[in-house]
Amino acid sequence: MEKFEITLKGYAALEKEVTKNGNVYVPRAWIGKRVKIILLEDVPIKTKE
Repeated sequence: MEKFEITLKGYAALEKEVTKNGNVYVPRAWIGKRVKIILLEDVPIKTKE
């Protein structure tokens, strides 16, 4: 697999290691590898009133 560059615009990013148990599904070959998750939609901030 060759590296390539990606340019994205998002609201937040997380870098994590893929585990067998989680709530984001990726190919099994990615278990133990580092991935970056990009939040593509804005999340409204709740304020107390």
